Amino acid sequence: MTSAEPMSQWPGAAYPLGATYDGSGTNFALFSEVADGVELCLFDADGTETRLALTEVDGFVWHTFLPGVEPGQRYGFRVHGPHDPKAGHRCNPAKLLLDPYAKAIDGTFEWHQALFGYTFGDPDSRNDDDSAPYVPKSVVINPFFDWGTDRPPRREYAETVIYEAHVKGLTMTHPDIPAEIRGTYAAIAHPVVLEHLTSLGVTALELMPVHHFANDATLQEKGLSNYWGYNSAGFFAPAHEYASAATPGAQVQEFKAMVRALHGAGIEVILDVVYNHTAEGNHLGPTVSFRGIDNAAYYRLVDDDKRYYLDYTGTGNSLHAGHPHTLQLIMDSLRYWITEMHVDGFRFDLASALAREFYDVDKLSAFFELVQQDPTVSQVKLIAEPWDLGPGGYQVGNFPPQWSEWNGKYRDTVRDFWRGQPATLGEFASRITGSADLYEPSTRRPVASINFVTAHDGFTLRDLVSYNEKHNEANLEDNKDGESHNRSWNCGVEGRTDDPQVNAVRARQQRNFLATLLLSQGVPMIGHGDELGRTQDGNNNAFCQDNELTWVDWDDADHALREFTRRVTTLRAAHPVFRRRRFFDGLPVRRSGVEGLPDIDWLRPDGSPMTDADWGAGFGRAIAVFLNGNGIAEVDARGRRVVDDSFLLCFSAHDQPLEFTLPGPEFGAAWDIVLDTADDDAGDRGGPRAAGAVVTVQARSLLVLRTPRDAAS
Repeated sequence: MTSAEPMSQWPGAAYPLGATYDGSGTNFALFSEVADGVELCLFDADGTETRLALTEVDGFVWHTFLPGVEPGQRYGFRVHGPHDPKAGHRCNPAKLLLDPYAKAIDGTFEWHQALFGYTFGDPDSRNDDDSAPYVPKSVVINPFFDWGTDRPPRREYAETVIYEAHVKGLTMTHPDIPAEIRGTYAAIAHPVVLEHLTSLGVTALELMPVHHFANDATLQEKGLSNYWGYNSAGFFAPAHEYASAATPGAQVQEFKAMVRALHGAGIEVILDVVYNHTAEGNHLGPTVSFRGIDNAAYYRLVDDDKRYYLDYTGTGNSLHAGHPHTLQLIMDSLRYWITEMHVDGFRFDLASALAREFYDVDKLSAFFELVQQDPTVSQVKLIAEPWDLGPGGYQVGNFPPQWSEWNGKYRDTVRDFWRGQPATLGEFASRITGSADLYEPSTRRPVASINFVTAHDGFTLRDLVSYNEKHNEANLEDNKDGESHNRSWNCGVEGRTDDPQVNAVRARQQRNFLATLLLSQGVPMIGHGDELGRTQDGNNNAFCQDNELTWVDWDDADHALREFTRRVTTLRAAHPVFRRRRFFDGLPVRRSGVEGLPDIDWLRPDGSPMTDADWGAGFGRAIAVFLNGNGIAEVDARGRRVVDDSFLLCFSAHDQPLEFTLPGPEFGAAWDIVLDTADDDAGDRGGPRAAGAVVTVQARSLLVLRTPRDAAS
């Protein structure tokens, strides 16, 4: 029912878009080029709706200012205009629409017929049922927050260790977090979580999607849910599901408090953002926001029949990143999260879709140009997931110089090496030294490579060494969903086992992966719970499992693996030779006018240099690499040359122990073993080994040796 109570209404301003509270009232502004009229709809606590026609229009932005409207006010829009799906227009004032610029959203979607612009079974019909009772409402927020002395940590990429986590999954079962805040932003800010992250050496927390998202009807009907959240319905609003307070808009304050706490611990906040599509889906999806506001502006449509959507994402639609107002939406959203929410960077889901200005992926597209020239967005961490489902979508190595990328080739190669696949030595060497073949031609540096072995999508680390096959039966798709080629090895038994020998090999393999990841050049990313031995029982596509299957089980944590991970991150942090800012060139390092050893050298197990034949051998499973700490080829902020100890890393994926001969005295007079993945204990490893000595590398293990700086040429 519409209230007849009059309300004071001023013209207001066309900028900024969305609802902006200034202390005395709220300005509302909505872009729609196609609209013939727009109504602002205000909702009381009991659901009573007041509709106000917006008569002021500037540059296709409809706007008004309402004195006295305060934070907590729930609202939406109704857009009058053409309803001609074949021409790409789907306006229908019967559908209450979320504000694309809403800073908070209250409520959930109830998948009623009224949400859809057509009658079920007849997609070309028009349905005029009122959707207001069944959709969440946009919320006016209080923009004021006491940030205190908050400052972004601004970690250099070379010093960054990323930890990918789900807000709820990381904190839901932690026994030391109060039950009433588990699974929320407040739980992430709890001291026990901060201590865990800092003790691990984590410098950046990458949160899986926290933009407000929709829970798919098809999943709800199966008793499942959209746990991962890759189904955005609002690009400015933090998801209310992760707020401990139920008050509309309170999630904004709680999110800011979380960021402030993480910054206080020296940890940056990176958001996994999904600008490639929205929750409205394909032509059979609901009309809840963009579709009803200006369908042709916000979405990529099929040219010869605009009823249908171009889909490069596998979700039914693709945002039209070539349209100026859609680009503005994305850029405004990014700036908002940086300036108002104080986040430190973004990981762009299916980033190739944003580069399709017309058809092909184009690194010179308007989106990249806008990012490049924006003084705010260009200064934070920008990470691309470098693919989508369209033609030529796999673009690893092809993003602009400003960007880093999830390096899927690193994941695949490292997995293959440690499971003993043949003919991986050459690519393995390239991947652990920063993937120069992918990034150096575009003048980028090793930090362009975000290295990972596992992520949210796929097996956990423990499952990677416990399963040969996916086990996704719980997803109720007959185990047909998820990747079937996982490059995994179960170490002899599929799934959980009490066999001590199998479990010992699995533990060693987990240490191998973590040590390789953390000692590779580039930026390492750890999947949450991998350091604790988290399992999903072989489910490699757990996007719909919001339950104990996906939550970190803190009571069953592998404490030995956690301590091992801490030792490796400590080693990485202490030695810049593992986090170089430039690629190796293999040239001798000049010191005091004398040419010394190369900055990197590759050795056979017998201590002799690798040859072309060795690199090409299909059976190679072992290699040693010398990292010359005396020649990092860098200077610090004061112009001083950076020097470090030198290291020898002996990798062996053989199933039997293998003897490695240490290099000659010119490399180092004596070597100490500082890490051995064959042993999860940091106990005594014996005294120094002399140059030329023979050391035994146990089956499937990595041995790391150190010689003091200046001990080698």
